[in-house]
Amino acid sequence: MSETALLVQRLAEAVGPDAVSTDPAVLAATSHDTWPVATKWARQGLHPHQADVVVRVADEADVVAVLRVAEETGIPVTTRALGSSVTGQPLPTRGGIVLDVSSLTGPHEIDEIDMTVTVPAGVNGGELERALQEAGWTTRFSPQSLYRSSVGGWLATLATGQFSSRYGGVEDLVVGYRVVLADGAVAELTAAPRAAMGPDLRRIFLGSEGTLGVITRATLKIMPIPAARELAAFRVPDVVSGLAILRAQAARGLRPALLRLYDVDEARHAMADADVSSPVLFTGTEGEPAIAAAEMAVLTAIAEEYGAVAIGPEPVEAWLDRRFDFSTVERLLDTAGGYAETIEVAHTWRHIEALYTALRKVLEPLADEVLVHFSHVYTQGTSMYVILLGRADDDAAATARLTEIWATAMQTCLDHGAELSHHHGGGLARSPYSRRSLGSAHRVLRRLKHALDPDGLLNPGKLGL
Repeated sequence: MSETALLVQRLAEAVGPDAVSTDPAVLAATSHDTWPVATKWARQGLHPHQADVVVRVADEADVVAVLRVAEETGIPVTTRALGSSVTGQPLPTRGGIVLDVSSLTGPHEIDEIDMTVTVPAGVNGGELERALQEAGWTTRFSPQSLYRSSVGGWLATLATGQFSSRYGGVEDLVVGYRVVLADGAVAELTAAPRAAMGPDLRRIFLGSEGTLGVITRATLKIMPIPAARELAAFRVPDVVSGLAILRAQAARGLRPALLRLYDVDEARHAMADADVSSPVLFTGTEGEPAIAAAEMAVLTAIAEEYGAVAIGPEPVEAWLDRRFDFSTVERLLDTAGGYAETIEVAHTWRHIEALYTALRKVLEPLADEVLVHFSHVYTQGTSMYVILLGRADDDAAATARLTEIWATAMQTCLDHGAELSHHHGGGLARSPYSRRSLGSAHRVLRRLKHALDPDGLLNPGKLGL
């Protein structure tokens, strides 16, 4: 009996034969996510990162059983949920087992007194948000992939949402969670509402991309649906002025729910108007009516100090209606030779303008269009999101161009001391640059990995591990 056949037999004994698959179609499907490079591989019939077996688990006990089999056999395990990663995080670099946790679903539990919701990790984020809103609650966590991503995926990739300038990222949303370690042990990490008994252990697994453990259940903060919302769009003289507005409002302590500064090239897309000739700023405040109105009034005054001109709420309303639309990128990727990529990075106020200028300069020769916006704002700086659209001779050439884009962008960010990812995480796209990006901190990550997964079985090949 072959090694794979023995593995399949062990897994079938552990979780039942119906949960275990070696069907070529299933193996092929789980060898890709929504990373554009992987999409191009799929169009060419290429499967460079394919598992030997896929196990679709139904509950935490199944996860424990699979990881114990993996530990006993020395077989690597790569966790996969809904496959919405855009950087290759759930792709198995050493074959082995793909642990499909998309069936870790079930009812959520709302605690209206403590204002939390507890939910299995495989639950679709959009379905959870819809159910919460029907009950009068919301997480206000809204990644563009809301309806394509899982709650556990948010934690594993350190995700953030479109309203993060007010509500923060997933690290601010999560109260606690359960995680299965490499040896099958289960740990519950929580703080109610804050704890100072040692380091905040909840942070260890956030953003770890399945390399340290498998998250099975999470408790998140919820709040009543905001009573009011104010929206406004502005024409801005230039990107420098727009960044000055973002910095000034942060310095004055505002917390608008929405801040999106588009450079002129992306402003034409955001406004659906090819004649737009200046950057555009989309803003939104929310909460109690008087507070939302007052915050918008102050934000408007700050924008006008830097030469911005209000153009009404309609452009923002239109964007809100289509903010989950991926079709431009998807259509281009689904054509022969078409390529598209999204790269989100971050830097401080002191350095963000130079990074913007440098990235545009090196990336413009590599695509037909380079579009940039700034959409997650902090007291010390902001994220920068780059969209590249282009066409090559064929899909092989498109794949090569995407590889060149990544190498060029990452090296430029390293040269400028920028954060290589703001919210898409590392995956295969950024793993080669992880050690240089994290520097001496990568030694801490390696020691954590050795302590929690000494045989290196969990999602190998990610985060420079």
